[in-house]
Amino acid sequence: MKFEKFHLSEDLVRNLNDNGFFRTTDIQYKAIPSIMKGEDVLAIAQTGTGKTAAFAIPIINEIHSNKSSKRSLGIKCLVMVPTRELAQQIGEVFNRLSKHTKVKPFAVFGGVEQDAQIKKLEDGIDILIATPGRMFDLISQGFIDISHIETLVLDEADHMLDLGFIEDIESIKRKITRRHQTLFFSATINPEIKKLAFSQVRSNAIRIQVSPEDPVSKNVAHFVMFVEMDDKRFFLAEYLKQNEEGKFIIFVRTRVRAERVAKALERAEIQSLTIHGGNDQADRAEVMKAFRNGDCKVLIATDVSARGIDIPDVTHVINYDLPEKPENYVHRIGRTGRGFNKGIAVSFCSQEEKPLLEDVETLLTKKIEEIKVSKNSYQAIVAQPDLGLSLQEMVLAEEARFSKGKKKK
Repeated sequence: MKFEKFHLSEDLVRNLNDNGFFRTTDIQYKAIPSIMKGEDVLAIAQTGTGKTAAFAIPIINEIHSNKSSKRSLGIKCLVMVPTRELAQQIGEVFNRLSKHTKVKPFAVFGGVEQDAQIKKLEDGIDILIATPGRMFDLISQGFIDISHIETLVLDEADHMLDLGFIEDIESIKRKITRRHQTLFFSATINPEIKKLAFSQVRSNAIRIQVSPEDPVSKNVAHFVMFVEMDDKRFFLAEYLKQNEEGKFIIFVRTRVRAERVAKALERAEIQSLTIHGGNDQADRAEVMKAFRNGDCKVLIATDVSARGIDIPDVTHVINYDLPEKPENYVHRIGRTGRGFNKGIAVSFCSQEEKPLLEDVETLLTKKIEEIKVSKNSYQAIVAQPDLGLSLQEMVLAEEARFSKGKKKK
């Protein structure tokens, strides 16, 4: 269906066309009419299906249509997100779609100086995209007034609620003095989180679920390869060399693992970037910019980057470590196969990770196809020049470093 059928403003339709939005995705087709009617919505849809535009389009249209001038009359919409990267990305979407309208969106998040953010807030905005920490700081300092909010959006709602932001959400709702619309958007949601979500919306809220039988997009082909933990670095280097034209996100469990994998790839003469909670915000922004622009085609990430980040033309996702929460598998592999593009996801599964694989397959309600490796091929791959310390050697080194630190004290 074409967006013009929703009777959107001409300025917004122009922005949609300029940004390649010509026809609705399923989630947009189902969510936009309900949001335009002012209904509360709990929407669950696969990653890469256009969820951000599904709520951005009707919100921008509503504010633009009811605004007499470009002067802001206070924040009308608040979009809460769990990570800085997601706040930046959603802010960019709102900015692109608001370009020729009267609507002024702005994103605030931590890790950067707040003076420039305060200046923008003082100039007046209509839509605020924010992470909870920085937002509450600015509210306490008197720079953000949310009493006039008419629409509250929680993106990656299950992650927000799972991280314990429910008290923050309830605090925000208490500060909103007028009747308002609440929208929850996510790719996955379990019964417990669903119950929490429904406690925050009106009793007649609309629930929209797209492709509930399969949380993974049909655009993604996913496979598993059984590889012992100490051998993963060899198989990763080999796979990257065999797919030199690809653009990869490699997911690991911890920031320490991310740096070690990067060093192993460096020894294999493969350039990579890392992003994790140990990077400061400026470094994270530079890494994302370089990867987005194609300056480097291999990004090693922890799950901080699995949620909602939309990077063009990612061809492969590799689960170097299987996720401890099966829902994170869905969010990870959703970084590829976005929109109408095709993607490939490969998971390296060690013997000790097989229970995690079973959890993922239970969530997917099907087996993941195995890439079989012959004994001879396996031995040939691990016979490469060593790419770093083995897992056992890593553990011993960490223990030695810890013991040395205790003696110094």
